[in-house]
Amino acid sequence: MGLFSKDIKTMDDLFVHQLRDIYYAEAQIMKALPKMVDKASNTDLKNGFSEHLEQTKGHVRRLEEVFDMLDLDAEGVDCPAIDGILDEADDVSGEVEDKRVLDAALIAAAQAVEHYEMARYGTLIAWAEEAGRADCAKLLKQTLEEERAADRKLTEIAESEVNLKAA
Repeated sequence: MGLFSKDIKTMDDLFVHQLRDIYYAEAQIMKALPKMVDKASNTDLKNGFSEHLEQTKGHVRRLEEVFDMLDLDAEGVDCPAIDGILDEADDVSGEVEDKRVLDAALIAAAQAVEHYEMARYGTLIAWAEEAGRADCAKLLKQTLEEERAADRKLTEIAESEVNLKAA
C-alpha cells in the first residue's frame, strides 16, 4: 500500500498506515541498535544505545497495545524513510576509521532516527486525539517523551565530550 494509494480513504486509514509505519520503523531500529552499540567507542554512548534498545522494546509493546485497542493485528508496512536513514548511518559509519569521529557520526545518525520518530509520534498523537482516542494518545505520548529524552541525551553526550574529542 503506497502512501497515496486508493487503500487510504479516511483519516482512520491514514492513522493505521502511519501506525504500521512506525511499528516497522521501531522493529528496524531494534535490529540496528546492537550494531551501533558495537561500533561506539565512547562508554556513555554505548550505554545510551543499550538503554535505548531496551526502551525501543517497550515502544514496540506499546504500539502493540495501541493495535489491540483498535482491534487490529500488529503489523508493519515498509517504511522507506527509516530504511534510508538506517542505510545512510550504516554507510557513513563504515567509512569512518577514527573512532572519535565515528562516535560523532553515530550520534548524528541516531538523532536523525530520533527526529523521524518524534515527527511520527507527534502526528499520531494529534490524530488519535482528534479521533477521540485518548487511550491511544496516552500510550503514544509516553513513547514520544522517551524519544525526546533520548534525543536530549544524545545532544548532551555529543556536546559534553564526543564532539570535542572528534574535533
